[in-house]
Amino acid sequence: MPAKKNKKGPTKGSGGKNRRSLEAKSGTLPAEQRHWYEGKKRSKAAKRSQPADGQSRGGPGADRRRPDNSDLLVGRNPVVEALRAGMPATRLFLANSLDPDERVNEAARMAGEQGVDVVEVTRTELDRRCESNGQPGAAHQGIVLQVRPYQYRSPEGLLDNALESDTPPLIVVLDGVTDPHNLGAIARSSAAFGAHGLLIPERRSAGVNMTTWKTSAGTLARLPVAQATNLTRALETFKKAGLFVVGLDSEGETPITGLELATGPLVVVVGSEGKGLSRLVRETCDVVASIPIGNAESLNASVAAGVSLYEVARRRAGNDG
Repeated sequence: MPAKKNKKGPTKGSGGKNRRSLEAKSGTLPAEQRHWYEGKKRSKAAKRSQPADGQSRGGPGADRRRPDNSDLLVGRNPVVEALRAGMPATRLFLANSLDPDERVNEAARMAGEQGVDVVEVTRTELDRRCESNGQPGAAHQGIVLQVRPYQYRSPEGLLDNALESDTPPLIVVLDGVTDPHNLGAIARSSAAFGAHGLLIPERRSAGVNMTTWKTSAGTLARLPVAQATNLTRALETFKKAGLFVVGLDSEGETPITGLELATGPLVVVVGSEGKGLSRLVRETCDVVASIPIGNAESLNASVAAGVSLYEVARRRAGNDG
């Protein structure tokens, strides 16, 4: 019986059989045709122009594990706003099948100008990254910004920065403020009224995170924040350097409107949302001041800080004039 012939013969190509399946993937364009390509090129050029610092630059596949404490900001508007504010970022992830969008273009351009890596990945990879970051099902819209951990100053560095300024030192200290929205709002008021920085305790306190940064409206890009392992000890250091420490409390004996210390080197201490100033911090203060508020029981921590800092700025302006 003759051997059965192989009717198919050697396979030399698809012969057009897979053309239709390939057409379904038309969203993946050549690199040079993608609307964010110029931003990606600028990012690579910026990285090449930076001096070697001994740290791995990595590539699309080199970041399978996020650095400890890094966070992800998702969505087109939040990412663009963060880059406009100069938020410290390490990498911008873009889905490789994005539709043209001005926000995506702007994000890629700013990332390139700021030396942030621009990396193209699949939407499945973006979903995986959001899930591992504690944001399962996040509406990332094909764009995710990886933000580096915030670099806190030391209390001594914050003090040096204030003493070297052309204006009287003004440092804002938060004693147990745990709401990141309040921290962000206080940072915004501090920057607006001329403070040289914020000091927060390492424990039992809100830190600089995504919520804080967004609430501060970008002011954390230029307002330093320091952490102290022992808040009372840091306040004592400030006092030895010639700064007066004023705590805010609804039961304070001195009204903030009559604070004579406002025109000199000053530390303003804001208590926690519920308990106010802790005992040791209160005892360290030179003066405990209150805000006249009529029939209201108390003010939100960020509101109290804003009112007090405005009064300090007003009195300093009057003193200069």
